[in-house]
Amino acid sequence: MDTAPGRDTRWLTPEEQRVWRAYLHAVTLLEDHLDRQLQRDADMPHVYYGLLVQLGEAPERRLRMTELAKQAKITRSRLSHAVSRLEKNGWVRREECPDDKRGQFAVLTDAGYEVLRRTAPGHVEAVRQAVFDRLSPEQQKSLGEIMQIVAEGLQPKEAGADLPWLR
Repeated sequence: MDTAPGRDTRWLTPEEQRVWRAYLHAVTLLEDHLDRQLQRDADMPHVYYGLLVQLGEAPERRLRMTELAKQAKITRSRLSHAVSRLEKNGWVRREECPDDKRGQFAVLTDAGYEVLRRTAPGHVEAVRQAVFDRLSPEQQKSLGEIMQIVAEGLQPKEAGADLPWLR
């Protein structure tokens, strides 16, 4: 492979390459597994379920759209599309922000809360079977510590960071 002049590329070792590819493979399979379970049980993709969870855990089951995009780590455009679909199902409604004419809230409706309540047990079981039942308590602890380190290293500290969910 060609590399840029004057740069020393730190190629992955064979073991690092194995770990990286195993991670990518597992994440892809896990996301597909969870998507299929949620489509089957609630006719929604995993990302929509995540939005309902975020709203269900928020005070008064409502969040500003910008905050919801930030928590879900999706673009505002993708969030707007998702909320429109959730509105059509009657699971979420938008409310204008009284102190900011441009701002909106996403609010989990009673029907949305009921869908979340009915869907959560199957989703938790799918997560448990796919991840936690396969790992020892020590492996679970290590996985949590590793993911925390990776997340903290990737979370920008500066206020003006160019992040997709802030666009």
